[in-house]
Amino acid sequence: MATATDTTQLEVRPRSERGSRATRRLRREGRVPGVVYGGGDEPVTFDVDARELRRALAHGGAVIDLSLDGDTAPVVVKEQQRNPVDGSVVHIDLLRVRLDQAIHATTFVELTGVEEAPGVKEGGVLEQVTREINIEALPTSIPDSIEHDVSAMEMNETLTLSVLTMPEGVTLLDDPEEGVLATLTPPRVEEEPEELEEETELVGEEGEEGVPEGEGEAAPAEGDAAPAEGEGGGGDSE
Repeated sequence: MATATDTTQLEVRPRSERGSRATRRLRREGRVPGVVYGGGDEPVTFDVDARELRRALAHGGAVIDLSLDGDTAPVVVKEQQRNPVDGSVVHIDLLRVRLDQAIHATTFVELTGVEEAPGVKEGGVLEQVTREINIEALPTSIPDSIEHDVSAMEMNETLTLSVLTMPEGVTLLDDPEEGVLATLTPPRVEEEPEELEEETELVGEEGEEGVPEGEGEAAPAEGDAAPAEGEGGGGDSE
């Protein structure tokens, strides 16, 4: 269970130009636009090298020492906007923090021992319902992730967030009893195609047996119709 005990350095530069055209140009240059706010100061827009940002974000919930215009301040990631195609960060929001004051944050939940779970070995499907939880902690105590061992899960079992063990100094803000962490359910049983084919054949045979002889034959061609009543039947003519 990794925690954010170390800080990461990130140097950014002020950004004055706004608008979609300026943003597209920045991204073509390999830079990512962002904004930092909070801490009683005005929001400041900036841009940062995309590779340096990826390196900083690789530390998960770690505190970032943000260097801007010669000043350095501790910040945490508040929100990331990602490209839906390749997953790259296209905008970043940072929040100024005090290292001695607890803040609200999010962290990931990782499940371990999935393949060893008895229900999974029986063919069940284990679904992780909640992957991210809301917590409160000092900036330097925010865990990168919280692990939970599910190797004992049985078929038809449901785990709530109450099974998670929070590190010292970390408080879970989500409802531990109502929030569902994971479920383990039997696999869906699908009807075999062979059975469907057999049913189709039976239906066809029953339909053929129920059709009287001669019924369903082609209708006589035009001009071959049976004589109308009174024609060629030996009836009296006026």
